[in-house]
Amino acid sequence: MSTTFAIAFQPRKTPVQSRSEATVDAILQATLQVLVSVGKEKLTTTLVAHRAGVSVGTLYQYFPNKSALLQATLRRHMDHVIAAVEDVCGSSRNRSIFDQATALIDTWLDAKLNDVNNSASLYAIASDVDGMRIARNIANRGHRQVTMLFSTATERLTCEPELLTIMVLSCITGVTRRLLEDKPTQKLLPTIREQLLNMVHAYLRTCIR
Repeated sequence: MSTTFAIAFQPRKTPVQSRSEATVDAILQATLQVLVSVGKEKLTTTLVAHRAGVSVGTLYQYFPNKSALLQATLRRHMDHVIAAVEDVCGSSRNRSIFDQATALIDTWLDAKLNDVNNSASLYAIASDVDGMRIARNIANRGHRQVTMLFSTATERLTCEPELLTIMVLSCITGVTRRLLEDKPTQKLLPTIREQLLNMVHAYLRTCIR
């Protein structure tokens, strides 16, 4: 990625006081709301500022352009997802690997699909705002945490925790990606969760003594 391209996404300044943090949070929340309601093509900084209840000048103090605003919104969403994964990995150590996988799947689906429209809208802009790089960096964080989690499973494993992590996360993220592309109704999600659990648990049964 070129230096010029990277600068386009850089926030102008980082909030250091609670009031500034509240302003940025309101701006990012408004960005997501506008994105869902009108789409990325019609989204403007003026619409976002109006929805957030701030002036356009205030918005520009933190975000120099539309691209930086969208990227920050995407990053906040991904940070929320990975924070939830890190929390559940910390609280699920030294349990059955089936319980660990279930907790991981439930946490991931809740974080990604609690509001399908929000997540699908953010997924749609990822390629426009260097989302692959953000996703890769965050995925590395999650991969490390899940590998550490599986290494504490109470069963005797026949596969290395690293391999288990690759396979399980590939199943979870692959299904999630397809769901974000198809935008299923909320009533289908319990069935999808059950089927995903069945698939992952069936694989895990082949990896214990």
